[in-house]
Formats: sequence, C-alpha cells, structure tokens
Amino acid sequence: MDKNQKAVLVVGLLAVLGLLFINIYLALIALVIVLVLLMSLRIMSDAVDNPEIVAVLNEDAKGVTVRNRGNAEAFRIHVAVVPLNIEFDVPSLKVDETSEYALPVMIEQAKAVVTYENDRGQKYSQSYALSALGGDEDLLKPVFPIFGWK
Repeated sequence: MDKNQKAVLVVGLLAVLGLLFINIYLALIALVIVLVLLMSLRIMSDAVDNPEIVAVLNEDAKGVTVRNRGNAEAFRIHVAVVPLNIEFDVPSLKVDETSEYALPVMIEQAKAVVTYENDRGQKYSQSYALSALGGDEDLLKPVFPIFGWK
C-alpha cells in the first residue's frame, strides 16, 4: 500500500469515527464510500504498466499481426507459430502499435505462443488460436488487463 492509499484509509476511518458519534447510519455510509475508494485505488494500481500482446491471423491467412493492446510498451517479443515451426521476434511495440509478419504459405489453423516483457523485466506468456475460419476476439474481455486476466 503506498502513502496515498494509506492517507485515504486514515482520513476515511477518522471520518467514520467522527460520524459514529453523530449517527451510526452516516458512519456506515462513509465506511462504504471509503471501501469503494480503496477498491478503486487498488484496481488503478493493478492496471498500470501492463502490456498485452495479441496475435491474430490476417484476413488473407498469409500473415500474423502482432498488436500491443496494453497500456505500456512491450519488449523482447517472441512469437512461435505451432505446429508450423515458424518463429519470429519483434524488438518492441509501443502502446497500440502493430507489427506484421508475412508467412511463406497460407495457413488454415495454428496456434501462436507469444512471450514478452514489460520495462521492469516482468515476463508474460500467452497463446492465441490462429484460424482462417474461426471467430474474432472475445468481446467481453476488459479493455486493459486487470486482475491477471488470461
């Protein structure tokens, strides 16, 4: 917990204690507000500096597009297309930046295993199904990665 979160907690608890002498219901309302603020601060701290690399098959099935949908730059990106034994590296991708890799042949179905790091050296690994006939991305997935969404 950083000092801003501690300050919110201390001020909020003091307000709850002060309101407890006036009216117990006001104290409970203030307690709920303090808890909501602390949850919001926790979500904000969890969602900072998280790159998210997505690999998708191009419409013509002759290439793989790698895109950073996160909120931080990704480094040392390595993509392996399984079972085609195709591997390629991308040095870095900034936020919302894309990179394309042309495949030698058209593919119908494969899996892309992506490994990458953020600027602190924290490693991430994800796999994506690449299919010329498959569906698109999960529309219910959060816009930015929080709570370790896989």
